[in-house]
Amino acid sequence: MYSTLKFVHSYWAYLVLLVILIATINALISFFSKKEYGPKDFRLALFALIVTHLQLLIGLILYFVSPLGLQSLTNNGMGTVMKDSMLRLYAVEHPTVMILTVVFITIGYSKHKKKLVSKPKFKMLAIFYTIGLILMLSRIPWDQWFS
Repeated sequence: MYSTLKFVHSYWAYLVLLVILIATINALISFFSKKEYGPKDFRLALFALIVTHLQLLIGLILYFVSPLGLQSLTNNGMGTVMKDSMLRLYAVEHPTVMILTVVFITIGYSKHKKKLVSKPKFKMLAIFYTIGLILMLSRIPWDQWFS
C-alpha cells in the first residue's frame, strides 16, 4: 500500500503543479489584461481546486503510513527530526506547507466566487493561487522529483 500511495502521490504532483501553474498564469494575465471572466476560467480554477484537494487526501494518508511521516516523529522524537534536514522536510515542513497551499487555493477559489465582476474575481484567484504556488514550489522535495 505504501509504495502504491507514494507512486500516486509523486506522479499526481506533476499534474497538480501544472494545473496550479496554468490557473495562476491565467488569473494573472486575465487580471492585468482586464479580460472578461468566462466558463473556461471557472473550470480552470475549479480543476485546480479539485486536484489540490485530491493530492492533499493522498498525502495525508501517505503521512500516516510512510516511515518518513508520523512514524519518523514517533520513532525518532521531535528533537532528532528537527536536526535532520531530510527528516524535517518529510515529517514537518512538506506536510505543513502543502496544507497551507491547499488552504490558500481554497480561500482564493471561495473568495473569487463571491465577486460579481471579472476584475475582482481574477484578483482573488491571482493573489491566492500565486501564494499557493510559491508555497508549493518552496517545499517540493526536488531531489525525489529528478532521481
